[in-house]
Amino acid sequence: MTNQEGQARFEIGKAFYRPQGQVVRDLGVLAAAVYRQDTGRLRVLEAMAGCGVRSLRYRLESGADELWVNEGNPEILSLVRENLAEVVGLGWGRVTQKDALEVFFDAYNRRDFYDLVDVDCFGSASPYLSSCLWATKIGGLVYITSTDGRTVAGKQPEKSLAAYGAYARSHPAVHEQGLRLLLGSLQREAAAKGLGIAPVFSLFWAGTYRVMVRLVAAESLTAANYGFLGYCHSCGNYQLVSWRYLGRVVCGEDGENLVLSGPMWLGWLHDRPFLTRMQALAHQWQWPERVTLLEIMAGETDFPPYFYPLGEIGRRGKMDIPKRDYLISSLQNQGFRATATHINPQAIKTDAPIRAIVAAARQSSG
Repeated sequence: MTNQEGQARFEIGKAFYRPQGQVVRDLGVLAAAVYRQDTGRLRVLEAMAGCGVRSLRYRLESGADELWVNEGNPEILSLVRENLAEVVGLGWGRVTQKDALEVFFDAYNRRDFYDLVDVDCFGSASPYLSSCLWATKIGGLVYITSTDGRTVAGKQPEKSLAAYGAYARSHPAVHEQGLRLLLGSLQREAAAKGLGIAPVFSLFWAGTYRVMVRLVAAESLTAANYGFLGYCHSCGNYQLVSWRYLGRVVCGEDGENLVLSGPMWLGWLHDRPFLTRMQALAHQWQWPERVTLLEIMAGETDFPPYFYPLGEIGRRGKMDIPKRDYLISSLQNQGFRATATHINPQAIKTDAPIRAIVAAARQSSG
């Protein structure tokens, strides 16, 4: 059976293919197309191709000039070759069957650096966080996945420490924490090479964490964007904690001890101007759902590194769950910043303290 996604027609066979992941692939295609508009060239390395649909779409929709499509599973290699036969036949790419780590170091050893390195791994991304950077050109993009939700959500903090060099604890905004742990780990690995990263966008969708970053020449690890997130289980407030204050961490609201997660990325989740260009392209391609998603993502870009679920607000206020849009308007009318978040449609991001949020929720439901 022939399947179609975007402009790509392909067979699935025994390969893993998740239709819900089209959102992730759509954003990757849009970002790659914007990058090519800026640079005039797009060379893509996909280390874990699956059935090859992503690479097909990078060629057909993003205009990739060259593809290196790798799949480590020999059982589906013939399927990948079949799906990519026209691309390879026209000289736009090649298909290999190697371990992903071997691919990255092969590229580095030959000084064959790519504009976009796509690493759609299953489970923890930690084995690839350093090695994928070796195959990426300075100024190029890395698009990496993690599906290890229990680890980043604080269910297995020791495993998080081993995988990401960070201790993850449980709190209401753990899905954003997953994105920030991934970004922080990439940032630390880049810094070890004397380089840095700049987030392009960060996406949590259907249980999958996906971040796209730009590899930059200047080291970007600073006390302002790499540190700890504190959560007070007593009052519900969040607090950012820098390294130098770890010895005296208490909640500024009620003096209770904070539960700390980190270190992690504390800076912006997205590059708003880049998202605006992706949104314009999505509008041009008549992808209205992606236009809406990108608008929400752009709006949350520079907010604090956490969010408040509406259910948690209702629980703390001992009231019915407030309506999101009314609550956002109420907080804005009081001079606070507030917005929706793509990470959880039943949550808000705001710089207001929890007591003000609860009071605004009561007012908006009254």
